[in-house]
Amino acid sequence: MMPRGRKPASPLTDSLARLRGPLASVGLFSAVVNVLALTGSLYMLQVYDRVLASRSVPTLVAISVLALGLFALQGVLEIVRAKVMSRVGSALERDLLQPVHDLILRLPLMGRNAIEATQPLRDMEGVRAFMSGPGPMAFFDLPWMPLYLLVIYLLHPWLGVLATIGMLVLVVLALLTEHRLAGPSQEATQAAARRSHAAETARRNVELLSAMGFAHRAATRFFTASSRLFAASERLSDTVSTLGALSRITRTILQSAILGLGAYLVLGNQMSPGAIIAASILAGRALAPVEAAIGHWRGFVAARQARRRLEEMLAHLPAESERIALPERRQKVEVEGIVVAAPGQRQPILRPASLALKAGDGLAVMGPSGAGKSTLARAMVGAWPLLAGAVRIDGAPLDQWSDAARARLIGYLPQDVELFDGTIAENIARLDPAADDAAIVAAAEAANVHELILRLPAGYATMLGEGGHNLSVGQRQRIGLARALYGEPFLVVLDEPNAHLDQDGEVALAEAIARIRARGGIVVVVSHRSGILEAVNLVAVVIDGELKATGPRDQILAQMLNKPAARPGALRPVPAQETPPAPFRTGMRMTGRMGGPGRRDMPPSGPAGSKGGSSEG
Repeated sequence: MMPRGRKPASPLTDSLARLRGPLASVGLFSAVVNVLALTGSLYMLQVYDRVLASRSVPTLVAISVLALGLFALQGVLEIVRAKVMSRVGSALERDLLQPVHDLILRLPLMGRNAIEATQPLRDMEGVRAFMSGPGPMAFFDLPWMPLYLLVIYLLHPWLGVLATIGMLVLVVLALLTEHRLAGPSQEATQAAARRSHAAETARRNVELLSAMGFAHRAATRFFTASSRLFAASERLSDTVSTLGALSRITRTILQSAILGLGAYLVLGNQMSPGAIIAASILAGRALAPVEAAIGHWRGFVAARQARRRLEEMLAHLPAESERIALPERRQKVEVEGIVVAAPGQRQPILRPASLALKAGDGLAVMGPSGAGKSTLARAMVGAWPLLAGAVRIDGAPLDQWSDAARARLIGYLPQDVELFDGTIAENIARLDPAADDAAIVAAAEAANVHELILRLPAGYATMLGEGGHNLSVGQRQRIGLARALYGEPFLVVLDEPNAHLDQDGEVALAEAIARIRARGGIVVVVSHRSGILEAVNLVAVVIDGELKATGPRDQILAQMLNKPAARPGALRPVPAQETPPAPFRTGMRMTGRMGGPGRRDMPPSGPAGSKGGSSEG
């Protein structure tokens, strides 16, 4: 077992190490195959020098049957090693599935776009395709070239010298191929990624492009990226075809030269006629691996670059550590001096912020647009990495909780709700194949979306398209809310949950928040609308990336309405008859009275039977 906190050199390197046994068997098969490849040349040597000289039919039959058996064995071993390599490629990809999937989820948090984030998947497929193809066979055969040269030297030294010269020429061509392909191959990969990014961007914004009539400009960007890809691919193809043609011509010339030199030596009585044919076959076999390697060098270079990129990307994965099962007491959530920046950036959006929430608390995070409210929400659920500080549930940082525990503890509704390709039930159950139907329905009822789902043609079995775009924005948001509430998580963070809700939806949202608090959960709501204040007992005000105030709702509202501003641009004193201060006016519609302490229809400010209040963060 790996020591706790120790990070392996690389999942790719570890996988290749585990595959040493199958690769060694392929090497053994290749050794036997290359020895058996001498059969053809030795058969021709015997036919010309023994059978024709003796005119013996039994001898011809005997050596033909022997050669046929050896050829059959060679064919079987060729098939076996090809199948083994195919399995090696598949096993390599299976080993990399988890770390590559982790990369796909992690790279966006490092500021990578969608195409860059999925590059590890394409690289993994490229490595697997090369390993499963005929390319590696050429490299397994290369070490056996000296064997064929030795046999040619045994036939005649001058033939060996000529074959050696031809082999050196092909080796030079192989090195030239390596040098000439590296640049164009990298350019083609980058150009393909840029074109894919342009196409994906246009696809995501198709409605905007069509409505505002600038689809042709997006097409221009796609065409420009395609032109660069064409140019890089043409340079790559030209290099491969030119060097491949040179290698084939070199081998043809060499085999013909061996026939000519052999004939000269036979005329001088220095070797037998059968040795001419045998030497020509051996020369062809000796040079075949080099020619095959040149032909597959493009795939080899691409696979090597893919492996290098994978190694670099996999280095970003955190060290694996053993997590013990922590007790889920569900008592408190603490935000300790967190500093948060956008993925891949170092400039903080949210500067040191601290909160302390206990079971039953409801916190409304308010402030103007761009102040950092959503950043705080993302940080609290671990969706964005922290530059400093920690978010703790029951005293343990988020990264010490297992994924299964976090699934039970945390519910999150982001601003932009994305649903998965699947049924409504699968989306609500967070893709859990063993989800309890009663829990799914309970979550839907808590989000006030149960009746809406029942009116759909297939109810909970209704299939959603990509992103759930066959539903309205409001319907997607309510299903996203049900997903956040599924399993009654302890910490529920809702980012603008009422942005697309009607009046009935807002009432249902307030009821859902009250139920979360009544069962001892913690709910954090980011909103511009003041109507949500009636359902919470705490308020946090975020302005310019700073947590300006946190505390009991009525106390914070009183301060905002009466306390003088601390600095230009901060909250100002506003008489009671005026509109609310800037953080509540910006992008927010007042939906009714804020509700003072004596308002009768206000929901309880804490769990059933408790009074509001919490320590300030």
